[in-house]
Amino acid sequence: MTKHTTLGWTAAGLALLLLGSTAMGQEAAPVNWWYETASPANQENLKTILVDPFNEANPQYKLSIDFRGAELDKQLRIAMLSGSGPDVVYTPGPSYVASMAQAGQLLPLDDYAAKLGWNDRILPVFLELGKYNGKLYALPKTYETLGLFYDKKFFAENGWAAPKTIPELETLADAMLAKGIVPFAAGNADWRPTNEHYVSIILNSIAGPDNVYKALKGEIPWTSEPFVKAIDTLDSWWQKGYFGPNYFSLTGEQAFAQVATHQAGMAPTGTWNFSNVPTYFPQNNADPAFVGFPSGEGVPYPIYALGIGSTFSIAATSKQPDGAAAVIDYVFSPDFYGKMNTVWQGEWNTPLADLSQVKIGDSVTPLYGEAMKSLATAVDANQYGYTTWTFMPPATDTYLVSGIEEVWLKKITTAQFLETLQSTFKEEFDAGKVPAVPARQ
Repeated sequence: MTKHTTLGWTAAGLALLLLGSTAMGQEAAPVNWWYETASPANQENLKTILVDPFNEANPQYKLSIDFRGAELDKQLRIAMLSGSGPDVVYTPGPSYVASMAQAGQLLPLDDYAAKLGWNDRILPVFLELGKYNGKLYALPKTYETLGLFYDKKFFAENGWAAPKTIPELETLADAMLAKGIVPFAAGNADWRPTNEHYVSIILNSIAGPDNVYKALKGEIPWTSEPFVKAIDTLDSWWQKGYFGPNYFSLTGEQAFAQVATHQAGMAPTGTWNFSNVPTYFPQNNADPAFVGFPSGEGVPYPIYALGIGSTFSIAATSKQPDGAAAVIDYVFSPDFYGKMNTVWQGEWNTPLADLSQVKIGDSVTPLYGEAMKSLATAVDANQYGYTTWTFMPPATDTYLVSGIEEVWLKKITTAQFLETLQSTFKEEFDAGKVPAVPARQ
């Protein structure tokens, strides 16, 4: 009998014992999880694929998900300070984990990782990203990247090719403007941190991931020339109108839909938008494509900026840490991966080390699997970059989101933006709040 089989029988026996206890009148212990924004359909997906089957399989616990919307981050910060937060702590990324771990708000997960087999089940680089001072405090919900979505049919009709270099991108964007087409489908009305998607793209594609890595390690300042060139370029795109006239009034989904209707030519965005492809592309007879974002001089193509969309932790004050760990363990199963990615692509690409047992429905576009394979290949080939929401410490990341708007609106210069970014980063770097940055190969 293998180790896994033994554990399976033990778990089954324990579940039957606990089922009996519950049936005899013992109430199930509540396990609470605060979640971000989700459409009604995806709220139902979470209920039918996660909450209901988890509670059925673990009758000693009663999982509930509380949808907090765009205010989740703010509410979570306040609750964690007072010790009244949820059992499953769901953060926007590793940059938030370091400060929470430093404040003693999170439970170390090393024992659970060993007991439940997470060390073998999850790709090592993502385990490293969840560590602070050598201890594991978080696991990633999904790993993602940034690139360009477009309609292949529309490009072919206009004689356009997907750009691979920054000059090619700018030539194409200018051609779109000449036709009255917004080059970049973009909007931050529902999520102001959308701003940093474009900062992440430009830092990696023009300054290059090696320079970003050095800055994250404190080896060069963010005021260095490569970053000046990157932010100046991004600002020039804004001033030329590449982002269109309605950036501040369009939601991310509304903006993405414009690619399928040809109001916009390209969407420089993340793989989470695969969840919107089946909603908008088929009904507009559009043929979706996704490629890496073009690279500047001296930067290989393609560079896929590596991001962790959200993380799972357990509150240090949780009354049901074992229950919270059981929920996280349930999410990191091949069965859950297959079912959730069948109905909700781009948000649940959990970093399982072995996907051989995963079965995804035939309705899912093959493009999604191809994009995830490209990302995995890029990571393996050391051809990946760094998203700001994953690798920047929290105060630096927060300033980046608001500061880039001030650059676009001509309230501050690129130099002033990068000076404040550097001083904020230096303070957090010295305080040990920068997330773990795995060494480049």
